[in-house]
Amino acid sequence: MKKYLLSTLLLITLAACTPIEKEKALGTLERDRVTFSATANEIIRELPIKEGSIVGKGDVLVRLDNKNQQALLAHAIAEQAKADAYLLKLTNGERPEDIAAAQARVVRSQAQLTEAQKNYQRKAELVAKKLISQSEKDSALAARDSARAELDSANEEFSKLTAGSRPEDIEQARAALAAAQADVALQQQKLDELTIVATRDGVLDNLPYNLGERVPVNGIVAVVQASQVPYARVYVPANYRVSFTAGKQVKVYVDGVEQAFDGHVRWVSTEPSFTPYYALTEEERSRLMYLAEVDLTEAAVALPSGIAAQVDLSGE
Repeated sequence: MKKYLLSTLLLITLAACTPIEKEKALGTLERDRVTFSATANEIIRELPIKEGSIVGKGDVLVRLDNKNQQALLAHAIAEQAKADAYLLKLTNGERPEDIAAAQARVVRSQAQLTEAQKNYQRKAELVAKKLISQSEKDSALAARDSARAELDSANEEFSKLTAGSRPEDIEQARAALAAAQADVALQQQKLDELTIVATRDGVLDNLPYNLGERVPVNGIVAVVQASQVPYARVYVPANYRVSFTAGKQVKVYVDGVEQAFDGHVRWVSTEPSFTPYYALTEEERSRLMYLAEVDLTEAAVALPSGIAAQVDLSGE
């Protein structure tokens, strides 16, 4: 009889407790974890801040070896200077000395043409008087025509020097300069990325590599836990999903703290996931639940991450 009464009392107790447990979404308090990865396969040269230290935005977390990248940046800067000088040469035109030399060649060609023309006229008069042969006249004519061609060539050369560079050549030089400038910016960016700095305030949670180690590309070299108000990451049973929507005000209970914290639902997964082991009994683990995140107020700023939390689903 005593065993029967004890069993009945135990069943009543479980029946009374089960609805209460089912009206809670179980989970943990979390903070954003910011990971920093290496952009190059380089050696760690400096770790200025120890694990567990508070860091601010802009603090240097890891310095990687940058000698190779500095050389690439110097080469890119030299190429930019070369492209800049070439464009300046095209836009400034030829040197005054070269233009003066071309002008002098024009004057010389004009003098040679005048002499050849007079020589031809004299030979023509002598041929008319039958004092010289026709071949000498023809030679004088050829010399005159050659002098005229030399003058035309000198004039064209002078015009080319004074007219300046072709617009197409100038545009090509400008494009080459722009490409060189872009390469300098890229190499500078790669150099800056070898110094890993914190992008948010927080606590330096982990430094996976030691000083002097070579890290692979995309290897995580630092992890920062954001020092902001934590949020509750909980699993919501499927039968409460309809009413548990973004923006809803809820109460959050934390282990070890008597009073409840105010919170509002930030996000709820659209797809269900399997319930974690601590949320349900063995018989109920096959049920699906929805992952959700609940923001807390500033009153919870001192709570540590990883501690168990429960969200009241009863609406009371």
